[in-house]
Amino acid sequence: MTEIAGRTGLHGTATAVVHESYAFACMRCGHGWEQSYAIEHHTDAEGQEFVMYVAEGRVVPSPLSRPACVNCDGHVVRIMRAGQVSSVRSAAERHHRVPQAGPVEAPPVPGQTAPEPHHWHLSDLLHPFQRRAAG
Repeated sequence: MTEIAGRTGLHGTATAVVHESYAFACMRCGHGWEQSYAIEHHTDAEGQEFVMYVAEGRVVPSPLSRPACVNCDGHVVRIMRAGQVSSVRSAAERHHRVPQAGPVEAPPVPGQTAPEPHHWHLSDLLHPFQRRAAG
């Protein structure tokens, strides 16, 4: 971490502020997360320009320099455009919420007896495709 990490941003002294968001995926543990940053452009007393990355009101190291996994602290992290992790999570949630298809039973009709259940065999399914013997 740099010596400025941990301090809050200096929005008042910034010459420009750019907002960027990134998605991250750890190649070690598979954890994925997203983070938005305010990138503050400043000029120091000697006239040198520098930037500060601010996330959730705190100055943090650049996520592009040496990203670390927030889950396992691993440093093999893939950086992607924003929205990648949230779109995968949404798809996974939709996938898990959909019940699996199964047999559908028709409701009983009053006054009728239930038909005997038919157990299908492969030969029943292939019967329409079998050739009739020429006679």
